[in-house]
Amino acid sequence: MAGKTPRVSDAELQVLQLLWDEAPLGATDIAERIGPSNGWSLATVKTLLSRLLAKGAIAAAPDGRRFHYRPAIEKGAVAGKQAGKLVERLFGGRVSPLVAQLAEQGDLDPEDLAELEALVKRLQQ
Repeated sequence: MAGKTPRVSDAELQVLQLLWDEAPLGATDIAERIGPSNGWSLATVKTLLSRLLAKGAIAAAPDGRRFHYRPAIEKGAVAGKQAGKLVERLFGGRVSPLVAQLAEQGDLDPEDLAELEALVKRLQQ
């Protein structure tokens, strides 16, 4: 699972999230798990799968007349790209205002703070 991380839409990300958790899955399995909460039909799920296949984000293995899908990219790579887009869009590319916002809202617990402190120390070396 190496190479350039493709751009994925929010809908495609939901499919990837499910596949990271439960792969391999068929299109029907995916539609049953996340289709109803999103208002997606089986055809919509198949369209999303086709897009993800074209982007190289997932792989398909034949199983009779059906296919089983699995992720072809790492979750961490996509998470990093999505986080970068969020920081760029909301905070002009600066991370510290994001962390300050989370801290002010009380969304950081002592474990989060300890991890951030360790990360800062590591980056300063």
